[in-house]
Amino acid sequence: MTANAWMQFALYFAVLLLAVKPLGLYMARVYQGRLFGPESRLGKCEAWIYRLAGVNPSEETGWKRYAVEALMFNLVGLLAVYALQRFQGALPLNPQKLPGVGPDSSFNTAVSFASNTNWQGYGGESTMSYLTQMVGLSVQNFLSAATGMAVLVAFVRGLSRNSAATIGNFWVDLTRSTIYILLPLSTVLALALVSQGVVQSFAEYKVVSVVDPIANADGSSVTEQTLPLGPAASQIAIKQLGTNGGGFFNVNSAHPFENPTPLSNFLQVLSILLIPAALCFTFGELVDDRRQGWAILAVMLVIFVPLLIACQLSEQAGNPKLAALGVEQTASATQSGGNMEGKETRYGIVNSTLWATATTAASNGSVNSMHDSFTPLGGLVPMWLMQLGEVVFGGVGSGLYGMLAFAIIAVFISGLMVGRTPEYLGKKIEAYEMKMASLVVLIPCFVVLTGTAIAVLGPGLEYHAADTSELKGNLNNPGAHGFSEVLYAFTSAGNNNGSAFAGLSANVPFYNLALGIAMLIARYWLIIPTLAIAGSLAAKKVSPVGLGTLPTHTPLFVAMLVGVVVIVGALTYVPALALGPIVEQLMMTQ
Repeated sequence: MTANAWMQFALYFAVLLLAVKPLGLYMARVYQGRLFGPESRLGKCEAWIYRLAGVNPSEETGWKRYAVEALMFNLVGLLAVYALQRFQGALPLNPQKLPGVGPDSSFNTAVSFASNTNWQGYGGESTMSYLTQMVGLSVQNFLSAATGMAVLVAFVRGLSRNSAATIGNFWVDLTRSTIYILLPLSTVLALALVSQGVVQSFAEYKVVSVVDPIANADGSSVTEQTLPLGPAASQIAIKQLGTNGGGFFNVNSAHPFENPTPLSNFLQVLSILLIPAALCFTFGELVDDRRQGWAILAVMLVIFVPLLIACQLSEQAGNPKLAALGVEQTASATQSGGNMEGKETRYGIVNSTLWATATTAASNGSVNSMHDSFTPLGGLVPMWLMQLGEVVFGGVGSGLYGMLAFAIIAVFISGLMVGRTPEYLGKKIEAYEMKMASLVVLIPCFVVLTGTAIAVLGPGLEYHAADTSELKGNLNNPGAHGFSEVLYAFTSAGNNNGSAFAGLSANVPFYNLALGIAMLIARYWLIIPTLAIAGSLAAKKVSPVGLGTLPTHTPLFVAMLVGVVVIVGALTYVPALALGPIVEQLMMTQ
């Protein structure tokens, strides 16, 4: 790697890790109700929201009611986003007079934003009105993220409580996540992005004269360009902080109006991992053992950092086929070198690979480069990070409760290996918890591989270079790379990420329906067993630490948990990866 890469990576991790403790401690105090009293302005705002919604904030519920309330709330949000899209042509704040969106695309997008996936099969500036972007998509960016944080807090209560019948109040957890954490952070980030030139406007699109006219495909001279505007900065802030990822514009954070400067790029990629990393400290604080939180954070870093370096090395090495043609791919003072296809010259190799790994380690999915143009092994890294279950940082809340499910499995396996009682934070891990944790781990694997198989064996993998009007799906690339595009799509949807290999034309009925179903299953079928574990553990007594207790904060347990996550990911996906990026890498190096 270049010295520039080492310096930028070191700066990124230094700032990220310095922010973990203060933000994590702040969030812990929020969920403990120790920061904002009823007489404070935010406390009065919180109380007003409860009165308006008819919620009793002092009433706690068991896991089943908590799950029902979370699911019904998200269903209402899904239906609202669907309706906004269908009727946007007749609604205000639509200066471009964009028509309503088709039913299959509306379904896919509504599911996508409600489930914190933010998969986009459409071009934002040519499809969505300002009203739909703000009231539909931006609102869901807040609420879907807050839902994941609420479920995490309920799970942690299950670990920390002793012989309890309840795990909290969903409405309280949702409200506090939104007004005390997501809204303040998003406001600060949005203002910082506006200062860097990110657009925030209600004006209609501007038509301007181009400096250097060019000829289009039919030979006509192009002298004007349309500049899309809109309230972008406010949505971009929460899309990054909430690990949502849906772009205001079609090319996401590669667009100069979404991400204009190196500073805006740094702030956005930092915010992708900020809350997921800090929640590890929050977890340790809530269970009254900070070592547990640091151990989980160490597991994430031990997996993430080597994969980041692998992606960087692969992209920096470039394409040997181009090198054989005499193309210069060596880094120098005038160029970043390596494989620059699909990457912004403003950011180069380093910031492209850092963003690609961060956005797929978290369930963010935003991009500042096209993953489809990465080298085969460079593209394998973000794909496999998602396939690990989006637990290496992962989505806000969802990533950590997914990792804790892996921790339960690791405790059970290690207990069997050494003859110790399977316990995690004083709670005995028995058959019920193992069954539920297995569902959390295996459901995304089933969704990804089954969806890919259906698309490959059915009409979803048709390759035609000309007429595609009658196809259920279309690949622009055949062979191993085409398979990688389909596998990546279902990996992204089946793990609630939202990024894509751009060579797959997915905005067609087959993929809109199939990927929408995958996103629903991957989000909500995981929330139910997660809350079931929380309810089961909350009802158990806390066992005192004894000689037979396995410590879960030591380097040994960190290594054990890393091994479980990596082995599950490898055993599940290596056969599929061998058909896509691995064989493509071998073909490239022949």
